[in-house]
Amino acid sequence: MVFAPGLRLWLLPSGALLIALAVWGAVRYPHLPDRIPRHIGAGGVDAWAGRSIAGAFALVFVYAGVTALLFGCAEWVLRAAPRTRAPAARAGAWSSASSSYPSSTHRPRSRESARRVARSLLVLDACVGVSFFAGCAVLWRSAPDPHVPVWIAPAVIVPIVAGTACTVVAALRERAAERRPADVNRGPRGPRP
Repeated sequence: MVFAPGLRLWLLPSGALLIALAVWGAVRYPHLPDRIPRHIGAGGVDAWAGRSIAGAFALVFVYAGVTALLFGCAEWVLRAAPRTRAPAARAGAWSSASSSYPSSTHRPRSRESARRVARSLLVLDACVGVSFFAGCAVLWRSAPDPHVPVWIAPAVIVPIVAGTACTVVAALRERAAERRPADVNRGPRGPRP
């Protein structure tokens, strides 16, 4: 594992949310009604399914998959050689304007920028978990009520938008840092004293 000890702490919220969802679902499962929501539309629950482990724990399974995917992406970002250490493009068939594609495009600028992007992906994963918590609150209700509380839409959408914004800000900071001219008197956080 490449993650530095400080970055491993960013995995804790996602792991805690996944465990909490699984435990909450295991506690609620025996008390679920025979019909559980399968789809929630604009007017409330519009499709029902029989109670089953696959139906009741669908959001937990999806969140486990999202966590694995985003963890893998964060790990991949950290393993990619930064542009400062990437091999130079070779002359040959790829020597046109696109010659830098195989060696330098889509690589983090530095190790610090790779850590920043990896952290933003892990924050996005935790935000997805928070929104799934809201979805599970409706899924695991005691009574098969077709009405859905008004707060459910913002509770599902706002965390995902916040996590996505965090990831976009990290990417935009990376892009802006690339466009700034190199200054030997400038450190990663501003001018050196």
